[in-house]
Amino acid sequence: MKTYMVISCVGDDRPGLVELLAKLIRQHDGNWLESRMANLSGKFAGIIRISLPASNAQAFSAALAELGAFGTRIAVEITEEPAPHPEHSVFRLDVIGHDRSGIVEEISSELARRHINVMEFDSELTNAPMSGEPLFMAEAIIQVPSNLDLDDLCEKLDQIADSLMLEYTLEERD
Repeated sequence: MKTYMVISCVGDDRPGLVELLAKLIRQHDGNWLESRMANLSGKFAGIIRISLPASNAQAFSAALAELGAFGTRIAVEITEEPAPHPEHSVFRLDVIGHDRSGIVEEISSELARRHINVMEFDSELTNAPMSGEPLFMAEAIIQVPSNLDLDDLCEKLDQIADSLMLEYTLEERD
């Protein structure tokens, strides 16, 4: 029997941290399934989903706890293998525009009102090519209920884009 875990870690960024995590997973007969990792302001922040034999879960969790000695905070959640959601469609939402306060809140509030689940969200600030002004860019992978009126959603996203001077694209993924 397998155990599935989601591990989150935050600590000072340094070479070898990903390798250390990978070795611990392998040493406990685990499988690295997926992850998202980034350096944010000199801090390493990561989230990893793994599977491993249930008989190794306790020893693995104890080994992870020892990473605290390196200044890395670890949190472990036991999960289940995700079930497919046939009543949902998956879309990619891209947003770009001059940076201003409230962009993420406006869009995420509208998605939540429509029971749209944000599965992934990546954002960054960069400089606009010509002006050098701060440019906000985001990509979201979202689960949209099959019975949702997409025209209504796009109309509301159009209103948000107009009020915040943004551009967006919404495309269904295969």
